[in-house]
Amino acid sequence: MRATGVRDSETTKAVGLAAATMGANLAAVGFTVVFARILGADGYGSLAALLNLTIILMVPGSALQIAAAREGTLGRLGVGGELAATLNGWTRRVLLGVGVVAALSIAARGPLAALLNVRQEWAAAAVLPTGALWLLLCLQRGLLQSTRSYGAVGFNVILEAFGRLVIGAAFVVVGLGVTGAYLGTLASFALAACVLAVVQRRRLGVPTGVGHPLGQLLRGAGVPIGALVLVAVLQNVDVIMARHALDEVESGVYAAATVAGKAVVWIAVGLGFYVLPEATHRAAAGEDPRTVLLRALAVIGAIAAVALVAFATIPALLLRTAFGAEFETGDDILLVLGMAYASLAATYLAVQFLLGLHRRTFLVALGLAALAEPLLLLGAGSIESFAATVLSVQAVAAVAVLALCVRRPETAAPVTDVTDLGSARTPGRESTSAPLSLR
Repeated sequence: MRATGVRDSETTKAVGLAAATMGANLAAVGFTVVFARILGADGYGSLAALLNLTIILMVPGSALQIAAAREGTLGRLGVGGELAATLNGWTRRVLLGVGVVAALSIAARGPLAALLNVRQEWAAAAVLPTGALWLLLCLQRGLLQSTRSYGAVGFNVILEAFGRLVIGAAFVVVGLGVTGAYLGTLASFALAACVLAVVQRRRLGVPTGVGHPLGQLLRGAGVPIGALVLVAVLQNVDVIMARHALDEVESGVYAAATVAGKAVVWIAVGLGFYVLPEATHRAAAGEDPRTVLLRALAVIGAIAAVALVAFATIPALLLRTAFGAEFETGDDILLVLGMAYASLAATYLAVQFLLGLHRRTFLVALGLAALAEPLLLLGAGSIESFAATVLSVQAVAAVAVLALCVRRPETAAPVTDVTDLGSARTPGRESTSAPLSLR
């Protein structure tokens, strides 16, 4: 009975994080709808250019969140006061970097705006500092994940997303226009980081010792960064290629259909917050971590099944309601894209699982898929064949990466003392010990 209760509790945590991320992405959809209407086509086009560059800059931070969660879970960054000291040291370094980047960006705001082809120079100057501040937020969330504080992470994700919408709208109302809409993102990152600083001070206590250097984490983040970049390519390159392979109307319809289809991927991102540290923790404790992945895949599979039924039965209604009657022509591809992005969601969860186990061979499969997709899409002659090509690539990538998760990791008997941490490590494999405070 107790084991069943534990499993139910862990599933609840996973679902809670998925729900938080879904809520955050619903706020992102609201952001798109609100500012597209307020700013008009030209204004929103400028805002989208600013945000697209920001998303690219956010990939390293997201990768470092994975690394921080994994290393923190294994006790390599300290526990309690030592972990707090580690975070304090990182915070000082990142904030110094934000200041330097902000000064340089302000000086180069004209060229930055020209590079993005936008008139809002001050908004362009804020892009690089926003990416740098995101790095701090990711490090904070990663360490919070390592303490298994999933509820706090989920709340912070929602706070940041809705803060971006509310603060950005407030800035626009007072007359800041596109610049204000973009600065809402920077302000929401700052707000979320401040809230996490308070939460972590309460959970970790007073800093003790000197902590662990950020450079140590950076040196080990190459694989997570590469993995997330490749996943980002698989998630976004089709929309970019649609501008080359399809006409303007079809590419717009395709882009709108992908927004609906990607909902399941957003949920997978939330589940990833649970999968990586839990897989790391179980492997380090000598347990089978594959149950963590199976549980997450079951959740994503159930949600995807509901979405696919809707995509198969009422695609035109969904597209008309969300985007307008002009987008109804995408009803023929919505189900296909739904299956494609459900496959990508499974790939994402598998990547999080494999990263948690310090594996890297999956990068080959991801890299080949990311390279093949744009090349194959250039030969698509219609929007239907374009979507079918995306599904084929995503399905093959999912099968290839999931196949690498089948083998059970080698385990050793867990240690019984915190001082034994790191004593049973071998190259290319996570430590088989786990800090007692994380059990």
